[in-house]
Amino acid sequence: MSWTGPKELKAQLARLWERGELLRDAVTGHVRFPLRLAIKPPTSADITDRFNDVRTWVAELAGEWAPQGAVRVEWQTRNHRVQGAQSLPTCVWVQTLEAALVWLGKRKDWERFSAQVADTRQSHPALLPWVTKQPLQALALHAEWPRLLAVVAWLVAHPRPGIYLRQMDVPGVHSKFIEAHRGVLTELLDLALPLDAVNPHKTGVSQFPARYGFLQKPTRIRLRVLDPAMALVPGVQCPDVTLDADSFSRLAIGVQRVFITENETNFLAFPPVRHALVIFGAGYGWDALARSHWLQHCPIHYWGDIDTHGFAILDQLRSHFDHVISFLMDRATLDAHTAIWGHEDKPLRVDLHRLTPEERALYDDLRDNRIRVGLRLEQEHIGFHWLTQRLEQIGHQDGATPSHSSLV
Repeated sequence: MSWTGPKELKAQLARLWERGELLRDAVTGHVRFPLRLAIKPPTSADITDRFNDVRTWVAELAGEWAPQGAVRVEWQTRNHRVQGAQSLPTCVWVQTLEAALVWLGKRKDWERFSAQVADTRQSHPALLPWVTKQPLQALALHAEWPRLLAVVAWLVAHPRPGIYLRQMDVPGVHSKFIEAHRGVLTELLDLALPLDAVNPHKTGVSQFPARYGFLQKPTRIRLRVLDPAMALVPGVQCPDVTLDADSFSRLAIGVQRVFITENETNFLAFPPVRHALVIFGAGYGWDALARSHWLQHCPIHYWGDIDTHGFAILDQLRSHFDHVISFLMDRATLDAHTAIWGHEDKPLRVDLHRLTPEERALYDDLRDNRIRVGLRLEQEHIGFHWLTQRLEQIGHQDGATPSHSSLV
């Protein structure tokens, strides 16, 4: 039967709860009770063809199927051409909010939420629009709500504090709690804090500290000095060191050439080169390097995989340093290593606009599968002799004498 019964009536009321409308009333003060619930009754044909079923349906709605005093059934007499006058339910009224909460089994949830609203209204009324918009999420956070309000209160009193999250001194709140609730705290803090206390350019949960003026864990850059004559660490030749991005930006040891490789083995095995260093490109974005303005004044050679993602990383790096030169990412290198070609599982399909004509032609051939489907050549598979020959070519271009002139 498609007629509305007690189960469907309760479902109508439950939908109001599931949409957050009943909870929202606790914030806005809206009064919706007595609340009318619609009924789909039997048709005239149903009364004729299924009279006994209709009588059963009427008796069910006339019975005790809701908490006592919770609902009132409204009736209407209909004159049927065969069965005569029949009194049928037309709608049901839920009398009070209290009755609705008891019927749905949500009274305790309502009390918790009402307490949250009262606390928020008293301490941070600026957050009420969020509670109104996200009442079910607020209710789900009822156990954490006092601590969330405490974090908001602390930052209102200490905007852009310039300390690490770990240093926040809020009773019962630790940095892991903040990290676990960065999403909702972002929404709350954006409402509670003045505009000049929020950096709108820092978005996403990873940028939470920077958005609200906390110190961030410094980005670190790993490098190897390739010239034994360059004294980065006294008494250590060609050290493998890691610097924070700020320290790297102040590096002043006479670097005249920089190589970047994405493979750690290539990074560790890179041969000596006069006045040069090599950077391990894994583990940080190019924003860290972008702070180093001295890189604008020396050649940068990027060595990535010969595949669509390798050229995409090169393209991204050029958004910071437009003078970057690709290194061992050319067709000659690809053709010389046909025996060890590999497969790229998820090649890119986008256009890249910072490639040279030669690079773009190779990228297009890879992207469009003109050479082989999903072709890639990983940088660690390139022969070491091929690397040293290319370094010699760079030395020749710089005007140095032949025979390992670019090497120390």
